[in-house]
Amino acid sequence: MKIFNRHKWITRILNVCVLGLSASLFTLKESAAQSTNASSPTHKEQQIITLSKNKWQWMADKNVDSLAVLFDEKSVFVHMGGSWGKQQEVNIIKSGGIHYKKADIHKVSVNIIGSTAILLNRITLLAVVGGREVTNEFEVTEVYIQEVGAWKLGSLSFTKVGG
Repeated sequence: MKIFNRHKWITRILNVCVLGLSASLFTLKESAAQSTNASSPTHKEQQIITLSKNKWQWMADKNVDSLAVLFDEKSVFVHMGGSWGKQQEVNIIKSGGIHYKKADIHKVSVNIIGSTAILLNRITLLAVVGGREVTNEFEVTEVYIQEVGAWKLGSLSFTKVGG
């Protein structure tokens, strides 16, 4: 009788181990699938990511001509010191009121809903504001609208993270 109970007990332990191993393998497989999806943006998502990177470079270069084309006429910009429209943002960049020297992008994600794309960037921004060089970490929300085959920036909002 003791041998039978021991065998039953060992079988039960083996079953639990096999179930645990199966669950672990399933979790690893799901995790790998999510990583693949996160690192493989669709064609449209990649367009938005590239456009956003170009925008940061244009801002650093004070390329207001390219920015004026990218910014929708009704676009809004939300900064730590206030919010305003397209023309004021272009003028601020042109005059050097804010000089976006370098945006180090740490993380980016894009969600496309119909003809609207919402891009989130976690960045460290080196800028000159009011003549002072400052570095801040931001979560930046960019909203793009597709009109007649072209993407236009509808909103750019900075949310400061950290202390």
